[in-house]
Amino acid sequence: MTTDALLTAKDLQKWYEVRKWGLIREGFVQAVDDVSFELSRGETTVLVGESGCGKTTLAKTILGLENPTGGRLLFDGKPLNKESDDLSWFRSQMGYIQQDPYEAMPPFMTIHRILMEPLVINQDGTKREHEKLVREALKEVKLTPTEEFLPKYPHMLSGGEQQRVVIARALAVEPQLLMADEPVSMLDPSVQVEILDLLREIQNDFDLASMYVTHDLSTTRYFSQHAMVMYAGKLVEKAPIKELIHKPLHPYLKALIKAIPDPEAKNARIMMDVPPGEPPSLLNPPSGCRFHPRCPEFMEGKCDLEEPPEFEPQSGHTTRCWLYEDKDE
Repeated sequence: MTTDALLTAKDLQKWYEVRKWGLIREGFVQAVDDVSFELSRGETTVLVGESGCGKTTLAKTILGLENPTGGRLLFDGKPLNKESDDLSWFRSQMGYIQQDPYEAMPPFMTIHRILMEPLVINQDGTKREHEKLVREALKEVKLTPTEEFLPKYPHMLSGGEQQRVVIARALAVEPQLLMADEPVSMLDPSVQVEILDLLREIQNDFDLASMYVTHDLSTTRYFSQHAMVMYAGKLVEKAPIKELIHKPLHPYLKALIKAIPDPEAKNARIMMDVPPGEPPSLLNPPSGCRFHPRCPEFMEGKCDLEEPPEFEPQSGHTTRCWLYEDKDE
C-alpha cells in the first residue's frame, strides 16, 4: 500500500448466496471476486465494463451499502467492514452521484431540503453555515441564481438540472472521495458532455479523489488519470488511461475498444468486431480465465484450467492474461 493511498481494496469479494425455495443452497453469485486496487488522493480512476460485470456492486461495497464477503477495504488507513463500530465518519467523507437523478431525490422534498439533509446528518455547524454550503454547492454546479432553484421540486427541473443537484448534494458535505455511478447514462448526448465537463472542472478545482463507473469506454478520457477494466467480477486490466486506450493488453479490452462506434461514415460497420457468445453466469463462472470461452487468443489446457494472476508487462500497467506470463517485469 502506498503512503498517498486514500482508498485501498485488497482481495475484495462480494458474493450473494442463492437458495432454492429459501432452503436449498444452490451456490453463490460471485459479483465481485478477488479485486485489489488503490486510489490516491486527488486522483480520478474510471471503472469500466459491460452491464452485469459487477462494477456497480463494487461501487456499493466501497460506499458501505453492501458488506464485503471477504478481503479488506481501507479508507485513509482505517478499515471499512461490517465489524466497524461506526461508519458515519466514512460516509461524511464520501460524495455519491447516482445514475438516475430523478430516482435519487425524494419527489416530495424541495431542492433546499434535499441539499440540507446530508449536512444536518453528517456535519456539525449552525443552520447559517449549512445554508452557506448549500448555496456554494449550487454555484459550483452552475445552478444560479440559487434562490430560483432552492424552492423547486425535482420534477420541475430538466434531466441535466436534476443531475447537477445530485452533484451539488455530493459536494455539499465537502468529501474527500467522489463516487459517480454512470452519471450521464440517463441524459441526452449534448447534456452528457456538459455534465462530464462539469465533473472534470470540479475534480480539478477541489483536488478530489474520484471513481467514475461506466460501461461507455468513449467517455473515460474526459477527466480520468487511471482506468480499471472489469469482466465477470474480476479486474482484468489496470493502467493509466492513455496507455490503456492506445496500448490495450487483455483480449477483452481490445474487443471493447474495437466496439466503440466510429463517427466517420466511411468507417461505419454493420457488425462490430466483438467476440462471440455471452458473458458468463456469475453463479457458475467458467474455470480458469473467465473470458476464455469468448477469447480469440484462447490457449487450450492453460486458459481453461488455471486462473491467471496479475501480470505487469509494463510499469504501472497490469493485466490478468496468460499471454503475458513471460513478459512480467
